[in-house]
Amino acid sequence: MKYHIEGMDCASCIGKIETALKRMPGVSDVELNFATETLELSLAPDAPTQASDIEKTIKSLGFGISANTGQQTVSAIDIDSDNQMAPQDKRWWQTQKGKQVVGLGILMGSAYALSLLFPAYGIWVFAIAVIVGVFPFARKALALAKTGSFFSIETLMSVAVLGALIIGEAEEAAAVVFLFSIGELFESIAADRARAGIRALSSLVPKSAILLDAQGGQRNVPATSLQVNDLVLVRPGDRVSADGSIVQGASSLDDSPVTGESVPVAKTMGDNVFAGSINIDGVLQVRVEKTAADNTISRIIDLVEQAQASKAPTARFIEKFSRYYTPAVMAIAALIIIVPPLTMGGDWSTWLYRGLALLLIACPCALVLSTPAAIASGLAVGARRGLLIKGGSALETIGQVKTVAFDKTGTLTEGKPRVTDVVDITQEYSSVQGQDSQDQGSQGKDKVLALFASVETGSSHPLAEAIVSHAKAAKVVIPVASKASATAGKAVHATIAGRALAIGSPVYAADEASISAEQQAQIEALQNEGKTVSVLFDEQSREVLGLVALRDELRDDAHEGVAQLKAMGVRSVMLTGDNRLTAQALASNLDVEWEAELLPEDKLRLLNEMKNNSKIAMVGDGINDAPALATADVGIAMGGGTDVAIETADIALLKSRVTDMAHLIALSRATMRNIHQNVIFALGLKGVFLITTVFGITGLWIAVLADAGATVLVTLNALRLLRFKGAPPLVNPPKVVK
Repeated sequence: MKYHIEGMDCASCIGKIETALKRMPGVSDVELNFATETLELSLAPDAPTQASDIEKTIKSLGFGISANTGQQTVSAIDIDSDNQMAPQDKRWWQTQKGKQVVGLGILMGSAYALSLLFPAYGIWVFAIAVIVGVFPFARKALALAKTGSFFSIETLMSVAVLGALIIGEAEEAAAVVFLFSIGELFESIAADRARAGIRALSSLVPKSAILLDAQGGQRNVPATSLQVNDLVLVRPGDRVSADGSIVQGASSLDDSPVTGESVPVAKTMGDNVFAGSINIDGVLQVRVEKTAADNTISRIIDLVEQAQASKAPTARFIEKFSRYYTPAVMAIAALIIIVPPLTMGGDWSTWLYRGLALLLIACPCALVLSTPAAIASGLAVGARRGLLIKGGSALETIGQVKTVAFDKTGTLTEGKPRVTDVVDITQEYSSVQGQDSQDQGSQGKDKVLALFASVETGSSHPLAEAIVSHAKAAKVVIPVASKASATAGKAVHATIAGRALAIGSPVYAADEASISAEQQAQIEALQNEGKTVSVLFDEQSREVLGLVALRDELRDDAHEGVAQLKAMGVRSVMLTGDNRLTAQALASNLDVEWEAELLPEDKLRLLNEMKNNSKIAMVGDGINDAPALATADVGIAMGGGTDVAIETADIALLKSRVTDMAHLIALSRATMRNIHQNVIFALGLKGVFLITTVFGITGLWIAVLADAGATVLVTLNALRLLRFKGAPPLVNPPKVVK
């Protein structure tokens, strides 16, 4: 049986549902996927449990449930009849939790106003706010208790709030309910945004394809209807509609959505193409080799879903603590109220007073508020520095990582090619000797660059645009070209001053021009540095005129960022889909470990291997990085990257700075130190006053002050994080080698 579940805001929701279902007779093989909100289970045919019982149980826990038919479903939870929009289309204030927060805010505002105008009645309005606010949590706590989760965080909240209300601290109880409701709403919003990343992946593959029949006719069909061995047409500018191989034509394809390769790859007959790749300049006929359900993008989606589902559900600290703390406190309070009067002849009113005071002191308000206060401060200071951290779990985990895996393209590098070398290898220049050779050499390079830019003018290829931009930046006069044309995926041609020139790859130029051994050695030397080389030659004389080398260069702060991580005891590894020469050259410059020519599943395999030894963070920016970002302990996306990477990741570096990784880890460690201080302080203070209250040294008012004082002090301590200045600067900054 398959169901669609709504309302799962955190991984702990999975445990609550599984605990409830496993107690039902006949139910087995329960599998919940938090990322896709899907539930699968087996129900024995002769079991007393019916499908309606399963739905009723899940709805009683506060979740929506509907049969999963493979299409968009409508929640079984109550929805306004005039507002049948999908949950992901709702604004936060239109959701059930959003309405609850808004309503509580109005109630609390009214209570504060009435307490000022009519002090005698203010407490009653606060009491109403408390009852209204705690009712959903109390109802859920009872439902969870009936299904096996006896001491959930809902139980903790209900006990704390009702205890404070009994003592007469309705104002404090209302504040706790309101803040907790806000936290639940934030979790809901974060969960929806994470799932939006998976939905965005499917938009990469075109919805339609141009199918070719046996007679050469063309017709548009849904991409999902394509079958193996179908023949499809891919025009310049189109996305490839299915995984397959080229049977006719040649072109350059942008494979960055799949491989992360920063430079378009020339492909011709027999070469494989990926669904979602962008065809740049040639017309292709592609034979389909995989259906839509099995293409590359679909596999990436599956990898993301599996990675998110395989993350062990980490219960929040307070919820873990409440399993022991809440029942222990309730039992101790009950014993203090009952045992002395029954066994020692104590006064009932006196021991009731002490028991209630103990319950108030033990009320975990300081604990409930101090940890979120520290997390909120950490998130706020992170946002101020351009670090978008999606929740306290990510903020906590990033400080524990021992290895950071970086994607190369767009992460350690700028993500776009730049001209690094212009070489004039004409016979005239090679014969120049003496002091004037430098000036003439400079002029020769400018001339070669001008010819390169002239031939490339008008081309939309990223390498061509980089060459033209470099020429304009160097203020080189670009001559006017005529008869411009292109050989798809191989070369561009133009006539300049009556001279037919062409620019192509070294492989193409070797067939069309005369390349000497010295020139070939120079080309190979540039390629060994991880650079892409373009060759300019005269098509009539077959003479090579010059070379231009391009490379996706390291970000300006890459060296400093890696050095800071090393100083903090964090290892850096570069994982890339680019070729080995490029990876080796850049990794050697950075002094980091590296792996190259990786597909998404390769990155996933390497990350899983590294996770066996320590916690891993993955930093990337491309769609192909989404599975790795999801499977790492913490996924981090560059702010300038794709929406899919940012949505899939736990953290986004909005300013796209490598040095922000060190600041992020330092912020996490500072936040966790603050939380530990808060917990120790809150528990220590409560422990002291618990003892004094039992012996009658302190009374109700001291109990109120102790609880409120602890809450205020730990909150003030948390606010110290707002002064966070970042990771300490390096004593000896690295020397950048260009």
